[in-house]
Amino acid sequence: MSTSPPSARDLVAEPTSPIRIPDFRRYWLARFIAVFATMSMVVLIGYQAYDLARSDYGYSPSEGAFLLGLLGLAQFVPLLLLTPVAGWAADRFDRRVVAACANVTDCAVAAALAWLTYAEALTLPIIFTLAAMHGTARVFVGPSMSAIAPNIVPPSLLPRAIAMSSIAWQVASVVGPAAGGFLYATSHWLPHAISAALLVCSALLVLSIRPIRAEQDAEPKHPVRQMIEGAQYTWKQRFLLGCITLDLFAVLLGGATAMLPVFARDILMVGPEGLGVMRGAPAIGAAVVAIWMAWRPLANNVGPKMLWAVAGFGAATIVFGLSKNFALSLLALVLLGAFDMISVFVRSSLVQLNTPDRMRGRVSSISGLAISASNELGEMQSGLAAALLGAVGAVVFGGAGAIVVTMIWAVIFPELRRAKTFAPEFLPPQVEAQARLDAAKELSHES
Repeated sequence: MSTSPPSARDLVAEPTSPIRIPDFRRYWLARFIAVFATMSMVVLIGYQAYDLARSDYGYSPSEGAFLLGLLGLAQFVPLLLLTPVAGWAADRFDRRVVAACANVTDCAVAAALAWLTYAEALTLPIIFTLAAMHGTARVFVGPSMSAIAPNIVPPSLLPRAIAMSSIAWQVASVVGPAAGGFLYATSHWLPHAISAALLVCSALLVLSIRPIRAEQDAEPKHPVRQMIEGAQYTWKQRFLLGCITLDLFAVLLGGATAMLPVFARDILMVGPEGLGVMRGAPAIGAAVVAIWMAWRPLANNVGPKMLWAVAGFGAATIVFGLSKNFALSLLALVLLGAFDMISVFVRSSLVQLNTPDRMRGRVSSISGLAISASNELGEMQSGLAAALLGAVGAVVFGGAGAIVVTMIWAVIFPELRRAKTFAPEFLPPQVEAQARLDAAKELSHES
């Protein structure tokens, strides 16, 4: 095995912070403006659908709430169908190109919304179609963007990079919906037009990152077999499986965001401006926690802390559902986001640090599917529950359900309670032995 002399790049000292890496700065900015654009767009799609249902179609509040649940389902169906393909694409092709194409698709959705809103031609069937297109774009951008970070950041800096990436997501989630709400109050089409322009900028920034191609399997395999391998890997990692499913079922029950248009219009009566502020409130709490973790990443007792955080998420959801005061509702949403960020950090760090690069896209797509299922199907569940219990009853029921799920998962996944670090020491012996064997095989192929 021959060795080549070190290049100038190799002689440069390893950076002490992800932000010192030019590619990561481009990645961070691309993520920020894309989330800014899509969060503004998604929040306003929900408000426009609910407003049309109430004003033009004569729906009652409960019928409008059920419609919001169906809107979430329309976004989730493409995610469910295309997740295996998206994960395989992120591992098979240049991840930058996959992410950029997805952003361009979302740009087309935003541009259509801007034009149809301006022309006053928007209808509920059109909104549902565009929501499905947005879901299709999201399923491809998620795993490709998640898998890029480990390719441009040294492993020692990856936890901090994950926290900084979460800051971009959460800050954009605050600013995007708030800006979209205020712009919508001024001119209904303008926020969608701005979202379209920002998504083009995000795609160009991603393409400016140095070329990235995932490590390939030593022996070529059929795409379907590669998709199955990603699911098998996730299933064998008990702690990873527990984290993903806990987040799935807890947020599926406890998600209150689908009911925010109802609370903004009919309960707290704060209109689209208040909706934007409420939609951004969870991201404020999440951003504060992310900033703290970028400075001092979570490293000890990760399992118990995640369990307590999910229980806190459920409790904050109950407080929001019962509140009739706008300030208290905002505080509950801030706490909800802070607790959720802890779970996100644990899950993201585990996926990135314990998954071979050649499988990161596939495993990230499975994790992304769980997140999307908890969000979009959570909206569907909330809509159904609201039709039966009312918006307040649905949110309170969901928060209590999240707490119950946490207690159940602490019993059926004891690995979560025993997990001290992100290292694989808490895995069953046979799984750990297989992981070591796989690592040895990869090392022999590289040699």
